[in-house]
Amino acid sequence: MAVQYPNPQIEPVVDYVASCKLPTPFGVFTMHGFEEQDSRREHVVLTMGDVADGLPVLARLHSECLTGDALFSLRCDCGFQLEAALDAIAKEGRGALLYLRQEGRGIGLINKIRAYKLQDGGADTVEANEQLGFPADMRDFRVARHMLDALNIKSVRVMTNNPRKLETLKNAGIDVVERVPLMVGRNPHNDHYLDTKAAKLGHMLFS
Repeated sequence: MAVQYPNPQIEPVVDYVASCKLPTPFGVFTMHGFEEQDSRREHVVLTMGDVADGLPVLARLHSECLTGDALFSLRCDCGFQLEAALDAIAKEGRGALLYLRQEGRGIGLINKIRAYKLQDGGADTVEANEQLGFPADMRDFRVARHMLDALNIKSVRVMTNNPRKLETLKNAGIDVVERVPLMVGRNPHNDHYLDTKAAKLGHMLFS
């Protein structure tokens, strides 16, 4: 298999690298770079305001989606959620967006394209992953805990529509105090995708 996946038995070790200012259409953020020692995967956190004051931080833990985030795909709601999360943080004046390099729920970009081809043939998003020999979701959020610790973020109010994700984050050692809905991006191209996430993955979505 070309893509190397994290070993769930081995705790990831993440190094802080550097920070810089990042002007965006939503406001000026500070971007913090991190690198995993073993895999050399690179991740970033965008912060705004004082996130190290001990109070819960409005946060989005966003897994990379090149097609949705950068190529404007309408097959998913990822790009819409990314923009909505940045906008929500900017309006609050304080928050953090963790951008985690685990494309396609952890299966990688090329396998995600293969999964899309299976979906073109009638499979849903869960069935496509399983037909390729993967679980429905392979993401590992333990790396996020180390990034939050490095930024002295003690607890988070997570922007997500996925209640199961909250349990995953808590199991990773992240103190989640609230789920904040992020209802954006439904369109005719992703109706089936979103309905599958609700029916098979437990997402709480609007109709």
